[in-house]
Amino acid sequence: MNGFACKAPQSVSADDFTFSGLNKAGDTNNPAGFKATLVTVNQIPGLNTQGVSMVRLDFAVGGVNAPHIHPRASEMLIVMEGTLEVGFVTTLPETKLITKVLQAGEAFVFPQALTHFQRNVGKGTAFAIAALNSQNPGTQPVLAAVLGSNPKIPVEVVAKALQADNNVVTQLQSKFK
Repeated sequence: MNGFACKAPQSVSADDFTFSGLNKAGDTNNPAGFKATLVTVNQIPGLNTQGVSMVRLDFAVGGVNAPHIHPRASEMLIVMEGTLEVGFVTTLPETKLITKVLQAGEAFVFPQALTHFQRNVGKGTAFAIAALNSQNPGTQPVLAAVLGSNPKIPVEVVAKALQADNNVVTQLQSKFK
């Protein structure tokens, strides 16, 4: 039903319900200055059919978790350290940006399947913990989907959608391999 088979009861152990590593900062030494440490059914088999998962989000100064969606989950994020600007975009016809700057101890909810982002706007590193109401929330980075699909969406289609020159789209697509 959900894509993951249940284990035979006689083979279940405590390890199927345990994850270690959320106390360790992720490596943010990358162009986005961001690292997500996932805890889904892929890491903890015991989450199967439980409808919950979580993630640790680490941000370098200026780091960004680029606009993305979770097609199968809402998300509740709690800033543990630092300062994050967070936001999501409502659906048509408004496509309104809902955004807020959060400090440590503050929480924010991202509704299911809406484009959202986080950005470290503080002077130091930041990290947050997020809970999602699906064992397998999925993540679809918006720009990677549009500009980095395999095979590529035709340049003419993306150019028309962005109201941009074909050469601009080709240059943008080259950044997503």
